[in-house]
Amino acid sequence: MRLSLLSAVVASTELVSAAVLPIVDIPIDVPTDIATILAPALPITAFNNTPKFVTPLSLDQVLNSIFKIPTEPTTQPEQTTQTEQTTQTEQTEQEDPNEKVSVESVQDASTTCTNPRVRVEWDNYSTADRNSFVNALKCLMTKKPSGIFSQAKNRYEDFVALHQVLTPNVHGNAKFLVWHRYYLWSFEDVLRTECAFTAPFPWFDETKYAGKFGTSSLMSGDWFGSINFGGKCVTNGKFANLALNVGPGTGNTFHCLSRNGDESKTANTGAAYVNGCNARTDYSDMAACSEGSAHAWGHNGIGAVMQDTYASPGDPLFFFHHAFIDRNFRVWQNGNAARLSAIDGKDAAGNALTLNTPVSLNGIRPNVAIKDILNTMGTKLCYKYNY
Repeated sequence: MRLSLLSAVVASTELVSAAVLPIVDIPIDVPTDIATILAPALPITAFNNTPKFVTPLSLDQVLNSIFKIPTEPTTQPEQTTQTEQTTQTEQTEQEDPNEKVSVESVQDASTTCTNPRVRVEWDNYSTADRNSFVNALKCLMTKKPSGIFSQAKNRYEDFVALHQVLTPNVHGNAKFLVWHRYYLWSFEDVLRTECAFTAPFPWFDETKYAGKFGTSSLMSGDWFGSINFGGKCVTNGKFANLALNVGPGTGNTFHCLSRNGDESKTANTGAAYVNGCNARTDYSDMAACSEGSAHAWGHNGIGAVMQDTYASPGDPLFFFHHAFIDRNFRVWQNGNAARLSAIDGKDAAGNALTLNTPVSLNGIRPNVAIKDILNTMGTKLCYKYNY
């Protein structure tokens, strides 16, 4: 039996370039059950012990505003060169921190596009559109990376690495919601321009499945895989045995997509949490509440890769979850038209956000100003949600 090729692959310590490990081309007499080289599952602690930027909020804290977003993580992360450079760039691009923000200072944000795309909730998403989205994700996973991030081994991982590098800048501060809005839109834009995705972008209404994520067809073996793997590799669904090269934390260790579902945590993504945060009248207050409540609990409830703030986009469920968070942000904005053209709060460096504060994706897409993306119905983003 000729196992030399298989042994060579097993012995290799290089990161793979494909998202799902390929079948090794070996002689026909090698048993097929050892022909697939699988990425290993990492211990749960590898994800849980990475720096966190918020402490998950209880419902009492949400309803009574007894919380405070920290200005820095509980454990200081080890900064990479890319992260340090990006932080400096973002700070130098910002306008005067003392600039007064006024509704009158922005015109672009109130301009409405004429033909917005509609993001569709998973339960209303047709089978054809579901397959189209899956195929677009797999398309990105087979494309070459941009070269901007050395740790990214395919185009999909460009977005994982981007999130990893900028995590300290865009979590635990008021830039959280607006940055992730542009990040998500840019991901959708790349799916459309590079993988011919033409269907609506999906989102997942977690209020309907709070405490029972696992009963949704989204998180089943038919689609994006179950969540109850106890920290082990996801072995069912369209992304079974997905191999990841970015993370956990600021490091990069070859590992599989793993999940550690905990429905006692997903229970905290319900309507009471969302409505409690959306009752806030101030943007920075609402953003802090959103990040610490349904956002944090959704990540932790799916667990493992999703519980790692830095490289959580390695799990495709990340994009459904953050579309839900962005939808809640848009619902809050719909409550008062002034919220489409005003901003407050501070960034990670303590600089006041203004409508001219730049939002950077490190070259994945051009920088924009907050005023360009504050209104999803503006000419830059041009989308809305089906409800």
